[in-house]
Amino acid sequence: MLDLKVLPKVELHLHLDGSIRLKTASELTGKNIEEVKNLMIAKEKCLDLNEYLTKFNLANEIMQSKENLTRIAQELVKDLKDDNVIYAEVRFAPLLHIKKGLTEEEVIEAVLEGLRDNELKVNLILCMMRHFSFEDNLKTIELASKYLAKGVVAIDLAGAEALYPTANFKRLFQIAKDKNIPFTIHAGEADGKDSILSAISFKTKRIGHGVRCIEDNEVLNLIKENNITLEVCPTSNIQTNIFENYYDHPIKKLYDMDILVTVNVDNMTVSNINLTQEYEKLVQNFNFTLKDLKKMNINAINVAFLSDELKEKYRKIINFKTNE
Repeated sequence: MLDLKVLPKVELHLHLDGSIRLKTASELTGKNIEEVKNLMIAKEKCLDLNEYLTKFNLANEIMQSKENLTRIAQELVKDLKDDNVIYAEVRFAPLLHIKKGLTEEEVIEAVLEGLRDNELKVNLILCMMRHFSFEDNLKTIELASKYLAKGVVAIDLAGAEALYPTANFKRLFQIAKDKNIPFTIHAGEADGKDSILSAISFKTKRIGHGVRCIEDNEVLNLIKENNITLEVCPTSNIQTNIFENYYDHPIKKLYDMDILVTVNVDNMTVSNINLTQEYEKLVQNFNFTLKDLKKMNINAINVAFLSDELKEKYRKIINFKTNE
């Protein structure tokens, strides 16, 4: 059996507010661990994405001070290092954390301070939210522009996809493009073909989830033709009831079609999983090999929001450590 923990891993799709240590949440709220688990860990099968998203409510209450934001980010970096992640991109929506008087800049700087580490490079993606106003999402773009190359590397669009169609955000992504801000977009998770087609039309090179492309050959062809990489989060997809179980998940079909697939956890706490455990499930259910996992990590580095020089550095680490 492969020791997947020692495998060097790349994590591209990880939400900060979905990855708070349970012990930390308990300490910061005064709630006991069992209560925190009930509030923060999603069921193995939720009704839909909207039910899954309710598990972020307590996290957002906690993440309203600089001290808490920095601590949560620092602990996440430690957890990633413990799982032998060699590069990560963490995302969150700074405007969710200004309810108790912090400025957006203070929020971002507190998280960036927590993510700084001499051994593991972790970059930050700022999320626009689907339920936010145009003006608030524009503010997120402006913040990304201000902190670009200072720890922030891109923007994203997250939230209740089926309730707020991706097509509605065309103008915002055009503004981001005009400002040369890289982006990834949640699409093809709670919503299907139209959401993915909108993301493709915005000229994204990365799609968060994107797994419902399997429902439509036109979409599959467009993803392939445009060399779009999917940030796939299998356990999360099953919890949000997109697929019934692992056997039904299309990751292996997509991989076999030469779609550019990467493996991610989405939320370490809400989905109660780390990347090693995610890989173990893929090996058990689909017989993915070490070579396959290596290829998906190379896919991830190829589209990471990194310089070409750093991409080459990480490719060498993956190739050296995974030679069969």
